[in-house]
Amino acid sequence: MMTTLDIRGRDLGVRELRALMPRAELDVEAALAVVRPICDDVHDRGAEAVRDHSERLDHVRPRRLRVPAGTIAAAVDALDPTVRAALEETIRRARLVHADQRRTDTVTRVVDGGTVTERWVPVDRVGLYVPGGRAVYPSSVVMNVVPAQEAGVGSLAVASPPQRDNPPDFAGQPHPTILAACGLLGVEEVYAMGGAQAVAAFAYGFEDGGDVCDPVSLVTGPGNIYVAAAKRLLRGVVGIDAEAGPTEILVLADETADADLVASDLVSQAEHDVVAASVLVTDSPALADATAAALEARVSATKHSERVRTALTGSQSAIVLVDDIEQGVAVADAYAAEHLEIHTRDAARVALRVRNAGAIFVGPYAPVSLGDYSAGSNHVLPTGGCACHSSGLSVQTFLRGIHVVDYTREALAEIADLVVALAEAEDLPAHGEAITARFGDHR
Repeated sequence: MMTTLDIRGRDLGVRELRALMPRAELDVEAALAVVRPICDDVHDRGAEAVRDHSERLDHVRPRRLRVPAGTIAAAVDALDPTVRAALEETIRRARLVHADQRRTDTVTRVVDGGTVTERWVPVDRVGLYVPGGRAVYPSSVVMNVVPAQEAGVGSLAVASPPQRDNPPDFAGQPHPTILAACGLLGVEEVYAMGGAQAVAAFAYGFEDGGDVCDPVSLVTGPGNIYVAAAKRLLRGVVGIDAEAGPTEILVLADETADADLVASDLVSQAEHDVVAASVLVTDSPALADATAAALEARVSATKHSERVRTALTGSQSAIVLVDDIEQGVAVADAYAAEHLEIHTRDAARVALRVRNAGAIFVGPYAPVSLGDYSAGSNHVLPTGGCACHSSGLSVQTFLRGIHVVDYTREALAEIADLVVALAEAEDLPAHGEAITARFGDHR
């Protein structure tokens, strides 16, 4: 079912490994041509443009983009008690983890009379995107909202696509489970809009009857290629967290791993999308064979069998044979997976050797599915190899560091000559004059 890539006996560097490893094709540049006129239209026509594109793309035309407070409350009341309990516990655990990410201001005394303070200030307003295509993601509401709230963001809004198959009470609105998650988190500003038009609406703001959606400073959250393209197009108009690509899992395993558990986790990520990537890296040919056999049984039995099979047989998925776990770690670092599972002896110790991953799941009892929902960690993670330079969504995403410089006359005088020397070395004499002017132009 999955392609096998044998790199045993080959001394490969990072460049060669990145070229060899399977990866989903994601042509964001091509998608820019599709989203540019949508974003321009939203800029020019506001809410009416959002409605027109929702009708064309989602086959639903919301009468009102902002979801009424009563509809959100009704969604909470209608929520299945078991699902409500699961969401409430997920929220509790996410708050525990994200509260510990809060930063404190740091004051550094550089010299007597001279300090630099780094203040951590939340962005003023954020737009949080929650996808709603093949699946419903109330967990993504939690993952977006909790870190923003824990960072102290004063104004936040959630957007999720309107659903054409909703019950009559929620016609033209996001899925009621999405609305219920917003209600449980105390989010009052929710909009029925998705895709590139939602990103543009957050970036530019709009009026819709008596409703006003002010522009946001930052847009976060996962989405499809068109959401990613809109983020790229509008970056600069608005801040973004990342351009999310297809989900991916890399499992690093040795002969001690349980092949059926490995197969179940590969299938779980393949369930997301036909372009989802599932990769097994192992130094055990016996485990590779056993996993391949377990995959056949699990894929045939799973609900979304066709989707999963397409993902697992695609060019983005493979079983990679390595000489040993040391080479496996090198492969994992070169690949920089969104989700990395480690099923080896001393898995916790192996995890400490990995530098590049969105999130690391240690041992057989920490599957990616736990992180998707209720581990307390965040599931909005870097994809497409971006984990080598970027982090997942966290409290830090919503904070800005501001340096506050406070020097006395005496402290400035102490460094004045050196500042002037640097200004002259860069042929920027007015910079130096801005220093000497404070001392009567005498140094």
